[in-house]
Amino acid sequence: MERIVATALQIVDEEGADALSMRTLAQRLGSGTATLYRHFDNRAALVAHVVDRMFGSVTFDGVEASSAGWQQALRTGAQAMFDALARHGNAARLLVEQVPLGPNAMALRERCVALLLDSGFPPRTAAQAYATLARYVLGFAVQVNRHEGTGRAEDAQAAAAFRSVDPDLFPATLAVAPEMPVPIEEEFSFGLELLLSGLDRLREV
Repeated sequence: MERIVATALQIVDEEGADALSMRTLAQRLGSGTATLYRHFDNRAALVAHVVDRMFGSVTFDGVEASSAGWQQALRTGAQAMFDALARHGNAARLLVEQVPLGPNAMALRERCVALLLDSGFPPRTAAQAYATLARYVLGFAVQVNRHEGTGRAEDAQAAAAFRSVDPDLFPATLAVAPEMPVPIEEEFSFGLELLLSGLDRLREV
């Protein structure tokens, strides 16, 4: 099964999420679809395994990280999740198809939620905080690949456009033009700090 899931992830990385089908996977493996159906009931089951394989590459020890405080621990966990999902930007899009419930995803969720509960967050807030953080990370992760390719050229065009706006119509835009567009890595870090600061106000002390 390990080889099957690894090959499925490779297809998605190379050709996109829509390219993954039982037929395509069987062809890549040089086998028949009947072989795959002995392991997976359907494509959704296969997708669940592919998604969980991504979560398996997230390196985050909640207990160890918590020694630096809950904010730093969550910052570390979010960055680790971002790095893992960004390496598979196409596959990360599969997360919109289903809630990740595989063993690796469950273990990561457990570590993060336990950290929040142990740090004084009530259960509802802890659940909402993790869900929001996870969706925030995912949103940025699926955009990274674009910025590695044609996105760089698009950013350069946008920067030129911002600098050439009519100062009478867009004075505020012109004032911040030297700072735009903001690199996606900086956007991610800035937004993460806003999330962590906001969460601090909801914590029970």
